[in-house]
Amino acid sequence: MKLSRLVTFTLLCLLVHLSATAAGMTGIWKTIDDATGKTKSLVEIYRTPEGQLEGRIIEILHSDRGPNPLCDDCPGDRKGKPIKGMVILWDMDSASETKAVGGRILDPKNGKVYKAKLSLRDDGKLEVRGFIGFSLLGRTQVWEPAS
Repeated sequence: MKLSRLVTFTLLCLLVHLSATAAGMTGIWKTIDDATGKTKSLVEIYRTPEGQLEGRIIEILHSDRGPNPLCDDCPGDRKGKPIKGMVILWDMDSASETKAVGGRILDPKNGKVYKAKLSLRDDGKLEVRGFIGFSLLGRTQVWEPAS
């Protein structure tokens, strides 16, 4: 009796883990301000028709530049455009269901573009690393699932 409960519990835990992993990195994520711990925005990560991952800001929740900030320092065609709706993560190649590499990420606060890599942690949070040159020269943010 106890053995069957243990087996059932183990299988249930395995199914929960597999379903979280199967969802992968796509979905809606909360970005967290490093200094205040407040949720800054919601980013939707989705797969393009080419199979790469992209991320778009779908909601600004907290900004020191008002509810509808513009990307004044952004390069190219993003300059002066609303941050809400902007693609800030692009060209990410999935190395696996839990890792993506080779893309770029835009910091809308300063307009700088960095190389990027994503890593889905066991606790369901997403590590987003932006860096220049080598991965050692960069910064990691932890995004939380929105739901």
